[in-house]
Amino acid sequence: MSSAPLTLSQLRPGQSARVIGLDGGAPAYRQRLLAFGLTPGTSFTLTRVAPLGDPLEVRLRGYTLTLRRDEAAILRIEALA
Repeated sequence: MSSAPLTLSQLRPGQSARVIGLDGGAPAYRQRLLAFGLTPGTSFTLTRVAPLGDPLEVRLRGYTLTLRRDEAAILRIEALA
């Protein structure tokens, strides 16, 4: 079942989601996110958010990735149950 697209900043720590696409951003940065493994269909879990809300830490494909909130804003995701 699909829900409306969300951004990473709308998740709470411990929630899982799946990447459904990238929206905007510089081509070089989009390519960087894809190289990190954030390709459409990839599932991940938001593990931590820094005390002031930036950066965000996600766990995917067996490793941990830390992203700045504004950089992660181009990710379109759907929450998983």
